[in-house]
Amino acid sequence: MRSELTQNQGWPEPLWTNLGLISILQARVSGPLPQSATGVSIDTRTLFEGDLFFAIKGENSDGHDHVEAALAKGAVAAVVAEDKAEALKYHGSLYVVREVLPALERLASAARARSKARIVAVTGSVGKTSTKEALRLVLGTAGSVHASIASYNNHWGVPLTLARMPRETNFGVIEIGMNHAGEITPLVAMAKPHVAIITAVAPVHLEFFPSIEAIADAKAEIFSGLVPGGIAILNRDNNQFGRLMAAARASAAGHIESFGADPRSDARLVDVKIADDRTKVKAQIHGQTLSYEIGAPGRHLAVNSLAVLLTAKAFGVDLEQAAHAFASFDVPEGRGRRFTLTTREGAFTLIDESYNANPASMRAAFALIGELAPPAKSGRRIAVLGDMRELGPRSEDLHSGLAIDLQVNHIDVVFAAGPMMKALYDALPKKLQGAWRPTAEELETPLRETIRAGDLVMVKGSNASRMHAIVKALKARYPGPRVIS
Repeated sequence: MRSELTQNQGWPEPLWTNLGLISILQARVSGPLPQSATGVSIDTRTLFEGDLFFAIKGENSDGHDHVEAALAKGAVAAVVAEDKAEALKYHGSLYVVREVLPALERLASAARARSKARIVAVTGSVGKTSTKEALRLVLGTAGSVHASIASYNNHWGVPLTLARMPRETNFGVIEIGMNHAGEITPLVAMAKPHVAIITAVAPVHLEFFPSIEAIADAKAEIFSGLVPGGIAILNRDNNQFGRLMAAARASAAGHIESFGADPRSDARLVDVKIADDRTKVKAQIHGQTLSYEIGAPGRHLAVNSLAVLLTAKAFGVDLEQAAHAFASFDVPEGRGRRFTLTTREGAFTLIDESYNANPASMRAAFALIGELAPPAKSGRRIAVLGDMRELGPRSEDLHSGLAIDLQVNHIDVVFAAGPMMKALYDALPKKLQGAWRPTAEELETPLRETIRAGDLVMVKGSNASRMHAIVKALKARYPGPRVIS
């Protein structure tokens, strides 16, 4: 649905005119003159009739192989590379360009140049996507919002998001990710945000960075694209705050604001209480006291909500109105969504954290289930964990180092999958060891044999560790999954 992209506003007609695209894309037309486009797509599986299809070449597939399908499904035209045009010319309308991805980037830049929207860009080692979704919700109380869908935060996701942004948008929310130094700079140069948020810096992607300080420097690239006089928003509780502050001061930022529990924060977390399905927050935003509820549990959500409120204030949104909107917040799929599943003996709770993992997000997840009570007195807190990827030579130590966090947060049983998780599993006391297996799929059977009514089960791991397969298997085996947050 188009509402996934732009809320509070119908999709404008057209998004891009046919003749205007020729100049922007620096293209020639092959075949019939295309109709104007009402959307932009790079994936035939999610393509809508009226979309302009970009034949992006990825690591595992080439969009040129799907041009015929895209046009048959209703795409107004396909943007293809010059060296592929001859073979595709009989399938329909084509915009022929030298290279497809740079053409998408040009369209993104054109969308940003014509827009009067207030733009916020979000990055960080943890919390990017949930913060982006909270910004979408809160800013939506004051106007139309266009935001990245899913985790479209890389070298094709950011330009695709911008290219889809309607001219009439009031607020734009752009999530920006990275695995290597230098990746954020060209993306934020396209976005040109008025506000740039760094949620946190943590030891992730250490396979590609020599230190956490190098990760901080890479995250700080987000300030390079700020419009002159823009606002940098930083987590004052993070141990890289000073380094990020120095980078923000050296940028075009006109203002630097901080958030966190630190008393010196511009947006300060005064109190937080975690309930089964929500978080109660008391905060001070530039001295204004606010009390509000977030519709999902988690201290990390409370902390990042402060950055959202600083952004809302910067964009002129009423803070009471903005804070009230958090009650409708729900975590994205695979990032803490909870389900009630039913065994023959009764219900248990499944927390799906299977989308991604790093040491910081693992600790946050452990803290959350440590604060949540199992659905029955006899229930146990069960952690089902997969490998954290891209941690480099310290990976084994970073995995085994989580053993104390599991114990501090009252985890009763741990199931683990993957070669790196073996280090954590072996570091645990015998009473916490449920089972270890080389793969997630092999862990399904011993886990199913252990789960009983009243348990609280959390599944978490890097996406590549395929822990989502366990979530899928549990939901398929036990009847009537009901989303509770």
